[in-house]
Amino acid sequence: MIRTRVGYTGGTTENPTYHNLGDHTETIQIEYDPTRISYQELLELFWAGHDPTRPAWSQQYASIIFYHDEEQRRLAQASKKQYEAECDCQVYTEIVPAATFYLAEDYHQKYRLRQSPTFMDEFAALYPDPMDFVNSTAAARVNGYLGGYGTLANLQAEIDDLGLSPEAQEALLEIVRNRR
Repeated sequence: MIRTRVGYTGGTTENPTYHNLGDHTETIQIEYDPTRISYQELLELFWAGHDPTRPAWSQQYASIIFYHDEEQRRLAQASKKQYEAECDCQVYTEIVPAATFYLAEDYHQKYRLRQSPTFMDEFAALYPDPMDFVNSTAAARVNGYLGGYGTLANLQAEIDDLGLSPEAQEALLEIVRNRR
């Protein structure tokens, strides 16, 4: 992933907020490098990351894939059919065209990272402007590792590019090592 950002989309309410969501759904916007991970692989992560067999109890938490072009639509529909066939169950995930994406409030961004004062202090120094933090690839990567995603080998390969102090690098490596 290059970057992830949390927000709201799919509805008609102008400039939604967490407390005035209207008919939007909470979602994540993913910017990725297709030479490193394919859309198909992202779909596999999507299906593995939640239970799409339960209907959403509100529009806010609906399971939706927002596609950006015909190829993404085709792949998303095929992956949904495959998931349904493998589980022999009904899948409630909707597949709809992408709409305007509204960025969620700062406190929703990089949630796992925000739970760790050690790392947040470092990123606050690196990115005094909150939008730079939200848009940071390094912050997105560290947030993912703190959330339990990514391998130790991947982290070791990119640790020097994340902008962390040696102490924070070692702390992150230790967190990922202990996850095994």
